[in-house]
Amino acid sequence: MLYPIKFRPRLKERIWGGSKLAAAGKRPKTSQNRERIGESWEISGIYGEESVVSNGFLKNNNLQEITEVYMGDLVGEKVFERFDSEFPVLVKFIDARDRLSIQVHPDDELAEERHGCRGKNEFWYIVDAEPGAHIWLGFRKGVTHHDYHEALHTGEVHKLLNMVPVKAGDIFIVPAGTVHSIGEGIFLAEIQETSDIIYRIDDWGRLDDNGEPRELSLDEAHDAIDFEASTLLQVQTPGVANKVEELFRSSDYVIDRIVVRGRLERDTAPIDSFFIYICTSGEVTITTPFGSERLRKAQTLLIPAEESDVVIEGEGDLLEVYMQA
Repeated sequence: MLYPIKFRPRLKERIWGGSKLAAAGKRPKTSQNRERIGESWEISGIYGEESVVSNGFLKNNNLQEITEVYMGDLVGEKVFERFDSEFPVLVKFIDARDRLSIQVHPDDELAEERHGCRGKNEFWYIVDAEPGAHIWLGFRKGVTHHDYHEALHTGEVHKLLNMVPVKAGDIFIVPAGTVHSIGEGIFLAEIQETSDIIYRIDDWGRLDDNGEPRELSLDEAHDAIDFEASTLLQVQTPGVANKVEELFRSSDYVIDRIVVRGRLERDTAPIDSFFIYICTSGEVTITTPFGSERLRKAQTLLIPAEESDVVIEGEGDLLEVYMQA
């Protein structure tokens, strides 16, 4: 029988990355700079970047391998019928010491046409934010194609975007086609489709370690941009203890918030899907009939679809992700 599965984080050094991921225990074993780890890919089915199991008898097998073997028992029968051995969501933590590039992602149709993969809609949960932190999200009302092309020449695309202050607990939905950037001083959890297509529009005049500007993708971005994208959704309420609160529902997946204070029992049997738990604060223990694992802030756990009863105990805040039938 399957059990609660942990994976080794895939750490990504980024020019804008910081030290918060290393401080959370995600320390690279390679020569990567611990002060510039920008992303931790917690659960990934991206080809060549598949997550590797870190616990139990499946240890050292990657996510695609165990999906091919356990199929619906792992991901859910209907999920496997739809996505086969490709795991359908990518879960990350992002530590932005500096601001990210201004960028956009293609939708499903354009991504399939150009890259043979799905597009990229993003869900952001702000775990921590320094005072004054903000993001840039979508064009301001009335911005035209002409305005955009003029701003490309002057390096002022950011002035056309909505600049939104953020704080811990806020969430944002970033549909494909939305021009965006994450500002400095933000640590967030990101949930998205299994896709890693990024079209960089502007990089704030930043140079790489070789003193060269980073490559832009202006031609590719042009066809991907949705000037009318509806992007903003913020949740600022503190949450209700030991209650499952839905934050977002797409055509593919559902994201809930659970504020655990003591003990919560979760019956997952009626939902034909795996469950992912992402700890955003505190510490909890998650137990099923076939195993138990402790989760601390910035850790992630996969519960296979064949599991039916989940008990969560402790003091912590979680995001819960599962697929729609």
